[in-house]
Amino acid sequence: MTQLLVFGEREDAEEVAETLGEWFPGLGVPRVVRETLAGEDDAEDAQWVVAVEGLDPEALAKVDELVERYGGWREAG
Repeated sequence: MTQLLVFGEREDAEEVAETLGEWFPGLGVPRVVRETLAGEDDAEDAQWVVAVEGLDPEALAKVDELVERYGGWREAG
């Protein structure tokens, strides 16, 4: 299942993506994309998303801790 890691700042998303690439080399470095929320007129309100797949529950717990440190959250995609 795809997990979406959502951040307000691009730098945070990029650092998390790089860290995940180091922790889970089989993933490669996940891509960071800008996600504009439905109905948002102001591009400044867009979120930065890192999408990852194939993580087991133990790995997800570790990812949740990392995401929380950067002020983000995880959603199932």
